[in-house]
Amino acid sequence: MPAQDASVSLCSLVREALASLPPPCHSALAVAYSGGRDSTVLLHVLREIAAPGTIRAIHVHHNLHPLAERWADLCARQCAEWNIPLELLRIDARPPRGESPEAWARRARYEALGAALRQGEALLTAHHQQDQAETLLLQLVRGAGPAGLSAMPRLTGLGGRPHLRPLIDAPASLIADYAGERRLTWVEDPSNAETRYDRNFVRRRVLPVLEERWPRAAATVARAATWQAEAADLLHTLAGVDLAAAAGATPHRLRLEALTALPASRRHNLLRGWLKGLALPLPSAAQLREVDRMLAARRDGAGCTRWRGVELRRFHDELIAMSPLPRFTPGGPIPWRPGEQGLWLPAGTLTASRRRGGGLAQSALAGRRTSVRYRAGGERLRLRAAGPARPLKLLLQEWRVPPWLRDRLPLLYLEDALAAVADRAIAAEFQAGPGAEGWELEWAWNAAHAPP
Repeated sequence: MPAQDASVSLCSLVREALASLPPPCHSALAVAYSGGRDSTVLLHVLREIAAPGTIRAIHVHHNLHPLAERWADLCARQCAEWNIPLELLRIDARPPRGESPEAWARRARYEALGAALRQGEALLTAHHQQDQAETLLLQLVRGAGPAGLSAMPRLTGLGGRPHLRPLIDAPASLIADYAGERRLTWVEDPSNAETRYDRNFVRRRVLPVLEERWPRAAATVARAATWQAEAADLLHTLAGVDLAAAAGATPHRLRLEALTALPASRRHNLLRGWLKGLALPLPSAAQLREVDRMLAARRDGAGCTRWRGVELRRFHDELIAMSPLPRFTPGGPIPWRPGEQGLWLPAGTLTASRRRGGGLAQSALAGRRTSVRYRAGGERLRLRAAGPARPLKLLLQEWRVPPWLRDRLPLLYLEDALAAVADRAIAAEFQAGPGAEGWELEWAWNAAHAPP
């Protein structure tokens, strides 16, 4: 392509992309400026087409390469020559053991950029068509679904601010032509040639082979990301429709009847959309099959499927999503009497307030040792003086206490007799009669245990 055509085409692409920004951001553009060719071209194009005073550059110093300080200085000199303000962000992007260096540095970079954005400002990055193709190929070999294969959208968000990729539809050759025409200079990161990094391997070893056979491979692969984005959008819309039909008593619950009526593929789509909306980690295909098996169990059964950061539990007619419960180890009896300071337990807080004509009788406490214990099995409780002593296990089921919380519910004992089950019930023989002084027990689950 002739040089002049490259300049016109690239400026036109960027103008079109800028038009997609919300109006408040048209006069506040922050360019992520690494000093490399692509971000240098983007910054130069904006200098040509944007109104004076509307753009600034942000350079992230990763502290990963011996030349990083030199690159920061080059960026500062270039911005000074172009009269563009530059903000330098210094971060430590060294990954912990076991973490991907690429993923860790990318996450650290975007966290820093997001924190640096100002109110009403948009972030612009220089990703182009080849970057899009590389991302799709990487996601493909990782087994991603439509959302992952949609790769990078032109306009998305970062920390509540718009994130625009104005060059996402521009071929790398067009960017190279522009840089040559304008005789731009930029920094070259030697690590870009190291094929031990996944993206560099795709860029230098995979895409060239594909383009040898199919010269427009990068463009067509990038275009496939667009179709995947449309498919992902349709799946998201469908998940919203199904979620509305299956919504349970709280946002963390789904009705089993509506959930199991869906075919597996649609149910899996709903589950992924539901969990994403709750900001919980998404399941793998194998974990979704485990959920299917749990849902197919007998109707009155309770079950749980776990993966890192999530527990899905079936209880009565609902599927419940929650963060993993903290580890719980019941200890021995804990001395405590109503009227004393509240008792802070691993799963919550037990308190008591005075009450006349109800609650735990004050007279029952006289001369008796009181303590809090946990279920050991076989406990029974008489709720009415003329009634039978009933198994605590059955009472907890009737009270619809979730199975995973039943062993964490505090039991108040007078000597060795079960007197009260948290704030659920008091044994008939220890209840305060009409006009008698009593204690109203109150139990509050802490945030990590509260039923969602």
